[in-house]
Amino acid sequence: METKVSQETIFPPFPGREKPLVSYGLSFPEACRKHVDTTFNASRVYIMSSGSLAKNTGALNSLQSELGSKVVGTRVGMKPHTLWSEILEIVREALDVRADLLITLGAGSLTDGAKIVALAIANDAVTFDDLAALPFDSPTKKKNIISPAIPIISVPTSLSGGEYSDFAGGTNDITHRKHSFSTPTKGPSLVILDAELTTTTPQSIWLSTGIRAVDHCVEALCSLQGNQVADKTAEIGLNLLVPGLLRCKHDAKDVGPRHQCQMGAIEAMKAVGQGVPMGASHGIGHQLGPLGVGHGETSCILLPAVCKYNAKHGANIGRQHKVLDILWKAPEVIDLLHERQLIKGQADLGDVMDAIICELGMTRSLAQVGVSRDAIGGLAENSLHDRWCKTNPVPLTETKQVIEILEAVCN
Repeated sequence: METKVSQETIFPPFPGREKPLVSYGLSFPEACRKHVDTTFNASRVYIMSSGSLAKNTGALNSLQSELGSKVVGTRVGMKPHTLWSEILEIVREALDVRADLLITLGAGSLTDGAKIVALAIANDAVTFDDLAALPFDSPTKKKNIISPAIPIISVPTSLSGGEYSDFAGGTNDITHRKHSFSTPTKGPSLVILDAELTTTTPQSIWLSTGIRAVDHCVEALCSLQGNQVADKTAEIGLNLLVPGLLRCKHDAKDVGPRHQCQMGAIEAMKAVGQGVPMGASHGIGHQLGPLGVGHGETSCILLPAVCKYNAKHGANIGRQHKVLDILWKAPEVIDLLHERQLIKGQADLGDVMDAIICELGMTRSLAQVGVSRDAIGGLAENSLHDRWCKTNPVPLTETKQVIEILEAVCN
């Protein structure tokens, strides 16, 4: 249920979950100050800010100015893939200043970083060995891991959606292995959406992470293990995201479609939260990350090819048609598809997704992100270990299956 207070709207987006709350309507500095004071009664705030936001905009200065003396520490920038070394640096700083609230300003590694920092603080993890005892897949996992107590406010600037999840990924930069942190890891207690702030996000990041959210919706709707609740939220998400992204491409400064996309990303995460397994676009995409490819880019490259692969093998034709029916109802999409001379009933889902992604000007091949054909064999092998390749409508159990998909997106 949404509650409006003056200009602010605040609501819990996920049925059955009290947190996170989502706030929009106030500028992010004003919203942060209000909730630091009233919701969390915090007095020692540690800010984790995007390096690009701090360098290229006044966003961090505005937040620091609004919070004043309550800011006791600030971290500017984190490298991709959430390195343990940087997490531990922040943990030590936050402990030294006795921080009682974390605020993330930006996207990417910051959100996962804050989740792991909060978990590490709760468990006195200040070394690599300490941190190695916390991931759920660790052979040295502690028996009694303490739940985080320090709350997190997230101010996202992309459409990745990690702020709506309790899961986090962090990379041990000694072993170079990425580990997953789950229960009792906690996501943000409050997510503050400010569409105006997102106009500072590079267009390529905004649009590609938007396609990542679209990927959540499409693979949920195409899953053979879907359910009515997930289907409904994914449909709402698609109806918000695809037209919104096309409008963002047309006018990058129009905050209306940006807010629309933010709402669509919530619906996408609702669909994922229903427990519907994703497919090969996510599964193979996870293995592209260590090769330096962003999550949004992986969806732009892989999603149309995965749709075509599944259709070719007759796995989920009916469910793909359902997605097509949704997309062909949006006026912005209809205009685009007519411009590209695609005919309803003849163009398949892979064709339609390709048209949308190309219209946004996004990456469409492995070559464009520096992944050579020589890397395909190892990429295919690694992909078979991902759980979502196994839950693809055509389960991927052999490297030749993955290679067939990758060959389609080489150049």
